[in-house]
Amino acid sequence: MSDEKKYALLIDAENVSSKYIGIVTKEAQSLGNITIRRIYGDWTLSSRNSWRDSLLENSLIPIQQYSYTVGKNSSDSAMIIDAMDILYTDNVDGFIIVSSDSDFTRLATRLRESGKRVIGMGESKTPTPFVRACEKFKTLDVLYKNNHQEPKANAPERGRRMGIRTIEPERVLSKDAEPITNLKEIKATVISLLDENSDEDGWMYLSELGNMIQKLYSDFDCRNYGYHKFGKLIESFPELQMRKDDSSNGITKIVLVRKRED
Repeated sequence: MSDEKKYALLIDAENVSSKYIGIVTKEAQSLGNITIRRIYGDWTLSSRNSWRDSLLENSLIPIQQYSYTVGKNSSDSAMIIDAMDILYTDNVDGFIIVSSDSDFTRLATRLRESGKRVIGMGESKTPTPFVRACEKFKTLDVLYKNNHQEPKANAPERGRRMGIRTIEPERVLSKDAEPITNLKEIKATVISLLDENSDEDGWMYLSELGNMIQKLYSDFDCRNYGYHKFGKLIESFPELQMRKDDSSNGITKIVLVRKRED
């Protein structure tokens, strides 16, 4: 029997742009089996047209919710009611809530109280309470900008044509979309965790450090800062050094990190 986790994907079409659908589905599928896929909005409005092409392509079931009050997101109540119905009637291990609306804060908290994983996805404008209420939070506009940004002036390619050896840089973070938690705060927390949890020689397992950072910051994702791996992010801090040791089986590598000695 497969141990793959099952998730319900609930998207607030009134609070998230359709251009993020590729990132949403990719991130969702990396978590496990998406058994429920629903997207909420008033589909009678022309402003929802941008989503319609994505519905069939991504097997999303549109849930119609009329806007009874001008200026009020009509999808909130429908998503909350459905989420609670799913909680009690469907066998899912977690929920993926896609919205930048803080109105889902209490829902995320309630679902986690019931032992369900809650993964949030939204833009960097998402209020902190909702971000912190989720076990993990994916910042869609930051991931989108980093995925679609081209290297500046194609410098590495020009260098290769001219016979000049160039180093392919990490993807540069776009200034148009900033991570919710800035890198300076992450760096300060990393150093603090090393002070509190390292061994007598100052070393700490990189994986343990990464798990602690993720628990402290639900929105943490090294890709938000232009790096594809946590180790690459740690290497960018000049105050830190890393070491690789062979494990007991002699195959896998154990990576440790500590503050650089003066």
